[in-house]
Amino acid sequence: MIELKSSAEIDQMRPAGKLVAAVLTALKDAADVGVNLLDLDALAHRMIREAGAESCYIDYHPSFGAMPFGKVLCTSVNDAVLHGLPHDYALRDGDLLSVDFAASLNGWVSDAALSVVVGTPREQDLALIDCTERALTAGIATARSGNKLGDVGAAIAQVAHDGGFSVNTQFGGHGVGRTMHGEPHVPNDGRAGRGLKLQPGLVIAIEPWFMHTTDEIFTDPDGWTLRSADGSRGAHSEHTIAVTSGDPVVLTARD
Repeated sequence: MIELKSSAEIDQMRPAGKLVAAVLTALKDAADVGVNLLDLDALAHRMIREAGAESCYIDYHPSFGAMPFGKVLCTSVNDAVLHGLPHDYALRDGDLLSVDFAASLNGWVSDAALSVVVGTPREQDLALIDCTERALTAGIATARSGNKLGDVGAAIAQVAHDGGFSVNTQFGGHGVGRTMHGEPHVPNDGRAGRGLKLQPGLVIAIEPWFMHTTDEIFTDPDGWTLRSADGSRGAHSEHTIAVTSGDPVVLTARD
């Protein structure tokens, strides 16, 4: 069931969005060569507690997860492209790190992600990250009242294809509200002019993620982390946005 939020409810969602943005900014600043993924998770956990918020991940156990997630942060490194389970790993020079984070504050959820290279970057990794960010911008710009959900996916996919990347549609964006994942599913590909008509009050997470040379994935033995089928690296960008009668509102915008 798709629930439309009132203007007042969207305003009530803003603190959660600001928290998620602040945590991701802190994590981006903290990520460096030698930093352990468990330390990043601990930083996010501490910021959740200090804000009086709740983690959306720690008890999360969907059908595709082997067990409750157990951490508050997804940390996907290099060929780990989604749902990376934080573990005892110190970041190395040149690692491509994607961080995905969601939290609930005052009963409302926000969800966002970013990717960064620690240490010495490879140009192809920077180009991949840039492509996900541009695709996210294109998807958000298309998320306007009167457009269709297919317009959003088509805009994302066009940026990906122009950059030479293919698109996996198994995992994508989703509705956001009182819970982290709701209807509708927001795929990173679509046919313009098709699908759900976007209306004011629709709140969704838009999250393009691409891999260098494949669109196929498999699940790591840890039961959670999704890796590229050919070992190529991936990048991930995400914002929670609200459709309005005017411009879309990015609830997780980072200053």
